[in-house]
Amino acid sequence: MISATKASFQTEVLDFKGKVLVDFWAQWCGPCQMLSPIIDQIAAEKPDVKIVKVNVDEEIDLATAYNISSIPAIMIFDNGKPVKTIIGFRQKQEYLQILV
Repeated sequence: MISATKASFQTEVLDFKGKVLVDFWAQWCGPCQMLSPIIDQIAAEKPDVKIVKVNVDEEIDLATAYNISSIPAIMIFDNGKPVKTIIGFRQKQEYLQILV
């Protein structure tokens, strides 16, 4: 899993050829902490999907750029383009469905 910053987001997400799951989270966010093991499972089950985490407290500009006002927020990028978003904690199956 990669932690992205404003400086690395272009390279890690926007320039990546393929699917990227971006997890916008914060340390103090309880639902984010509940989601973390699910993201780990998805990373293990879907090696073809790049997993990137963005700490919204440290990367306010990125959160603002992608209109993240609630967390956890999962955005799926496909070849650098945002294609799907889930806001809030959901079951693992819902995250897997948006990766199809």
